[in-house]
Amino acid sequence: MGRGHRVGHPAYGELAVRAIALVDCNNFYVSCERLFQPRLEGRPVVVLSNNDGCVVSRSAEAKQIGVGMGVPWFQLKALARQHDIVALSSNYALYADISARVMRLLAAFSPRQEVYSIDECFLELDGMAAQPDLSGYGQRMRASVKQCVGIPVCVGIAPSKTLAKLANHIAKKEADCNGVCDLDAMPRAAQQARFAALGAGEVWGVGARIAARLQGMGIDSVLDLQTAPATVIRAAFGVVLARTLAELNGVACIGLEPEPHERQQIVCSRSFGTTVGDLAQLEQAVIAYTVRAAEKLRRQQSLAGVLLVSLCTNPHRPGAPQYQPQIRVPLESPCADSRVLCRAALSGLQVIFRHGFGYRKAGITLAGIIPRAARPRTLFDDAAAQAKSERLMQAVDAINRRMGSGTVSLLGEGIHQRWAMQRGYLSGGFTTRWDELAEVR
Repeated sequence: MGRGHRVGHPAYGELAVRAIALVDCNNFYVSCERLFQPRLEGRPVVVLSNNDGCVVSRSAEAKQIGVGMGVPWFQLKALARQHDIVALSSNYALYADISARVMRLLAAFSPRQEVYSIDECFLELDGMAAQPDLSGYGQRMRASVKQCVGIPVCVGIAPSKTLAKLANHIAKKEADCNGVCDLDAMPRAAQQARFAALGAGEVWGVGARIAARLQGMGIDSVLDLQTAPATVIRAAFGVVLARTLAELNGVACIGLEPEPHERQQIVCSRSFGTTVGDLAQLEQAVIAYTVRAAEKLRRQQSLAGVLLVSLCTNPHRPGAPQYQPQIRVPLESPCADSRVLCRAALSGLQVIFRHGFGYRKAGITLAGIIPRAARPRTLFDDAAAQAKSERLMQAVDAINRRMGSGTVSLLGEGIHQRWAMQRGYLSGGFTTRWDELAEVR
């Protein structure tokens, strides 16, 4: 089947083909760790979630011995001893830095890129007349990322984002693809055979609940869904799954979004490394979380008009007293100054705090978000104070970007953070801290 027209669902007829690539990093967190720890190559490795709780990334070797995604680490201790599994804490600063390098490099392969997540992006390949062999172009992407950054990736190429996701899945699972799958370069019978072997739940946007409902209608595989009557799918599931069905048949309904949407809410919520009952410790945590949220707010050039503070005891200890309060704190005027936001957060915390409870989690939510350029003007504005605030925050952000997160912080965050999440297997800040650069001896 050549690129130019695609035969799909009878309702869609012959369709002009676009070309969209999904580039996905393989076992991304593990791959980042291996960049600076060659001893991990060939060994079963897992990366754990906050407080070293559950598996969030696995090496191929760990998958082969039966380590599942999301399994609590404590349940794997016996298997870990048997197979010498290496466990690592999530090193978010490292992963974000490596991700930025990968995405910058991939942007050179297309005029339009959508960074979809920390480890994957869509690239529009329309009009790549100089690249008639898109499979070969995908191999060039893989080779470039591997050589320049050191991260293995797979590439799926198809006429729509939903099909590109499936193509990427095939590229990862089938060794014959050598990491690249261009669906339109595949004979139609071979493509149908692969879609027949994949459950409908593998389709992007089809979760377990929808997959179960589809199965009840006799739609078990991707091929079953692709060839299902469009009117039946729309009547049973609405426009969203109908759009997915069209995408499965080569109709690109979901466009690329080169610019990330400004978030309407910014949340920083984390579990503590230990139970906290002391107000002073909670204040440190709330300040630290507010500062992180404020950094994200400024990064998207926005201001917040409302702040919410929440606390939570441990719901997994039903015998212990439970308390999950939340308070909404309106701001006098929208702002992005960490100091102002922290004062508001502390005032809210003092209202909802109660003695006698063991708190396991705190959260900060910034809402009422508007673009900085849309700041409302009043007769009581102090333009000089606002300009001074913006210059200070810009300076703090610039230092922390260059020297590492937390280089400049508010005193209220504390020095000895007993509440901080447990990361007992944390690797170094190999690319973000001068004192933790990898050494060659």
